[in-house]
Amino acid sequence: MSQLTLTLASTIGVNCRINFITKTERRNDMSNFPLVHISKMTGKLDGFKAISTNTMTNEYCIKQNASTRKDNICTVCYSHTMLKSYRKNMQPALQRNSEALANRVFDMDLLPTILDAFFRFNAHGELINLTHLENLVRIAKKNPHCNFALWTKRNDLIVKYFKNRDKPKNFILVYSNQKVGTVMTKPPKHFDRTFNNVLEHEHKELQNCTGQKCKDCRLCYTLNNGVDTIVEMVKKY
Repeated sequence: MSQLTLTLASTIGVNCRINFITKTERRNDMSNFPLVHISKMTGKLDGFKAISTNTMTNEYCIKQNASTRKDNICTVCYSHTMLKSYRKNMQPALQRNSEALANRVFDMDLLPTILDAFFRFNAHGELINLTHLENLVRIAKKNPHCNFALWTKRNDLIVKYFKNRDKPKNFILVYSNQKVGTVMTKPPKHFDRTFNNVLEHEHKELQNCTGQKCKDCRLCYTLNNGVDTIVEMVKKY
């Protein structure tokens, strides 16, 4: 498969060479799988759809999950627990997403059309690299009618990517605070709000997410609602 190369240094602000795939090249790919797997969510996210990646092969996730810090939320990661046990059958589809979205930038025509009003990025997994982020931004740009919310701890990638470009209005960035029990009230630059985990007895007056379903709340998926701090009790899996 021939590859075109796109240099994004002028827009991202870093020296970054990214593989770019066109519609013609995709037609020559004999894969029987769709380009991007879209998951139908259950539980708290019932009613939502999501584009996720494989937590189990993400180097950042693996490192954080193995942390010895007891206040690191990644050590009790719900995704690791699920994908190692009762959601193990999801791994192949999520791995295809990891490889597709992180290895090359896709032509807009190849990215999915989303019919929903609200959509989740990274219900499983974490940003892998700038190419992954570029593809997610392109999906948001292709579907301006839909609000996309991305949870991430990778502030380093966000800063690099948005240094010299504007964030789409329908691309909501939620900074996932790693430190359990500490409520971060001011979002980092480029982020719209923070998401914080606390123990059951901590900051009860601030817990505005505990026990809710996303489809009934949607605080994270709407802008200009006056809420920039989300607090949830750490769940047990």
